[in-house]
Amino acid sequence: MFGLDKKDGTLLIIVAILTMCAPFILNPFPADSAMAQFNAGYPDLMQRFVIFGIFAIGFNILFGLTGYLSFGHAAFLGVGSYSAVWMFKLLSMNILPAIILSVIIAGLFALVIGFVSLRRSGIYFSILTLAFAQMSFALAYSVLTPITNGETGLQVTLDDPRILGMSATADGSIPVTNLFGLEMRAAYDMAVGPWSFTFSAGYYVCAVILLIAFYLSIRIFRSPFGMMLRAIKSNQTRMNYTGLNPKPYTLAAFVISGMYAGLAGGLLAAMDPLAGAERMQWTASGEVVLMTILGGAGTLIGPVLGAGMIKYFENIFSKINEATLHGWFDFLPEPLENATVWVLEHFVGAGWHLTLGVIFMLVVIFLPGGLVEGGQRIGRLFGRKKAATKAAETKPAE
Repeated sequence: MFGLDKKDGTLLIIVAILTMCAPFILNPFPADSAMAQFNAGYPDLMQRFVIFGIFAIGFNILFGLTGYLSFGHAAFLGVGSYSAVWMFKLLSMNILPAIILSVIIAGLFALVIGFVSLRRSGIYFSILTLAFAQMSFALAYSVLTPITNGETGLQVTLDDPRILGMSATADGSIPVTNLFGLEMRAAYDMAVGPWSFTFSAGYYVCAVILLIAFYLSIRIFRSPFGMMLRAIKSNQTRMNYTGLNPKPYTLAAFVISGMYAGLAGGLLAAMDPLAGAERMQWTASGEVVLMTILGGAGTLIGPVLGAGMIKYFENIFSKINEATLHGWFDFLPEPLENATVWVLEHFVGAGWHLTLGVIFMLVVIFLPGGLVEGGQRIGRLFGRKKAATKAAETKPAE
């Protein structure tokens, strides 16, 4: 299917089912139940799941496949966002030209940074990318303010020319982003008993783009080019001895990875036409590293799972406060309730980073292959049990 073998085709189908059915999967609890706060089927949050999944997929091509750890990939995310917003300001509110420009500009930016950074490897490469990202952040925040609007951020206004689209709607408001007339904020709510599901046009546009990006990553992983990147990761010195020059391959991987990041940045702006320098901070670069390692660096679906996990913690666990915890444990005696809440409140709400840190530590220690390795271990465990049961059933009676 689409040039993929059975295993990769099945994986693509699984990702397609997960993304298309996300409104149902992420809303398992009734809307009026106490557990409804764990639902994550909100359009804005689902969009972030898939957008940062695209970001992590691209980063995985550089880090998981090639072995180069970049601490500056947020620079391409920010450049993509700025490019998209400028397209909205100057051309039209159609997201397609904005996304295309985001990918192109991010790719060119990655070509320049990669050409310099890839002269070094290992920790020196990582520090160089971090330095470039921080320089980009400083330029966007305080130097290039006519282009980036500084700390306020770049956004669309009624004064923008938009030569191929209207500058204002009939009621005098700013036009919304759209795809040939389909507004990204358009949504349909469906109630099924006590459950409520929201189907957002913006989410499904992002989901389709995620599937395309995921399919392309599979083709890259399985191509001769992907095999060369694996060889670079395995032993670059040995490749040099064979007469092969790895630099063009590493630069190509860096540019492709940067284009994925630019695509993610463009989609962020397409869903919410605003670009700020905070998207270029080193913390955003560190976040995509965590996503990739948590899910499983070098695997196909791992970065997507890692992105979803981190965004879930950031948006769901961070909302659990002290009052919520008291509501959960009000059946306990008051001293025990207060003690329990005092302990748990350090791991939720503003302390959600602590929970994520503990999980990350456990994954690194016990599951070096990330969540994908955990799923594989569970699959092998059930496979052995199934094989043992089958063998016991077919064993002849004595």
